Amino acid sequence: MLWIKSLHIVFVASWFAGLFYLPRIFVNLAQVEPGSQAERDRLLLMARKLARFMTILAVPALGLGLWLWLYYGIGKGPGNGWMHAKLLLVLLLLGYHHACQRLLKGFERGQNRRSHVWFRWFNEVPVLMMLVIVVLVVLKPF
Repeated sequence: MLWIKSLHIVFVASWFAGLFYLPRIFVNLAQVEPGSQAERDRLLLMARKLARFMTILAVPALGLGLWLWLYYGIGKGPGNGWMHAKLLLVLLLLGYHHACQRLLKGFERGQNRRSHVWFRWFNEVPVLMMLVIVVLVVLKPF
């Protein structure tokens, strides 16, 4: 079980790295001056590769987490309300991940209407979710 837990943590941390950095690329894309095609193309290439890689990393992170929950029973039974809260946050993170994919498609089509300031705030969402998830898992407050 400790191997599964260790791999889960590694894949979750790696997935979060993508969730932290992709919106940062969006900040830069939103600041590209009109006519700077080479800069835009380079940032889009980076964003596409990162989006693909973080999606690949999310699969084992989620799969290993489900294995720990369903097979080993971590977070099952009475007194494990923290797990329900964590699962809700994971679902919200999947929605955030999906939103990042849609925002990337908008940039690829040249249809972004949001400012770099909006993306700076958007970039903080996974940081806050990670903070709450870590507190839930470590402290198990309910």
